[in-house]
Amino acid sequence: MALRHLTVLGHEVRADVRAGTEPGPPLLLCNGIGASLDLLQPFVDALDPRIGVVRFDVPGVGGSPNPRLPYNFPLLAHGVGRMMAQLGYDEYDVLGISWGGGLAQQIAFQQPRRCRRLVLVSTATGSLMVPASPRVLRKMVTPQRYRDAEYAVQVAAELYGGQMRDRPDDVRRLMHDQSRVGSRRGYVLQLLAGAGWSSLPALPFIRQPTLILAGDDDPIIPLVNARIMRALLPDARLHVYADGHLGLVTSAAALAPVIAGFLRPAA
Repeated sequence: MALRHLTVLGHEVRADVRAGTEPGPPLLLCNGIGASLDLLQPFVDALDPRIGVVRFDVPGVGGSPNPRLPYNFPLLAHGVGRMMAQLGYDEYDVLGISWGGGLAQQIAFQQPRRCRRLVLVSTATGSLMVPASPRVLRKMVTPQRYRDAEYAVQVAAELYGGQMRDRPDDVRRLMHDQSRVGSRRGYVLQLLAGAGWSSLPALPFIRQPTLILAGDDDPIIPLVNARIMRALLPDARLHVYADGHLGLVTSAAALAPVIAGFLRPAA
């Protein structure tokens, strides 16, 4: 990893840049709530090396210190645009997973001339969506699964579904061996950033080609949400995979070529 520490809108942000072996827009990765950039390493390793990759830690998460003030998706999208400009990128593709999928949609809407293609993984439309069960939502509102490895193993099957139903102990390796834990305040600020936000009114105005990936066993984001987004986005395709909420990581070898083919279609 080529780690960088940038100052964006007065805040320090930890970022990682993997240069692509061929020219072209890099892929900007927007991670899920509470997750540091390290969590997506298996996907980055599996992705075609011709494609450059930019990852970052949201303020208060991983290696980025807490922000001084709360933020929302529009402000964060603006800051991400400034960060990419600092890194020297005028155009880029954006991939968002879970909470980061909301940020990715906001970036695509706010930056139509800079965001070329959009990939949405295990995500939905914000406050106006088909929700998870109350039992799952109760476990989502705290960062305990990131701070307590034993608890993360206990809830892995119920929260993440897919391969985690048979191998819940894998969550220890994925979320605790390499990932850096942020602060409780940072987690709360991420929750607040999405409070009341919805992409539903904006989806018809997102014109970028969009690839939606959704697991067929995702307790956090029911599959119907992906079908709603596909219906409302003007240029979208849906790929359903046999896994759960963390499929981008647990099924990286299968999903990375699908994403690479979308970002770099054969002539």
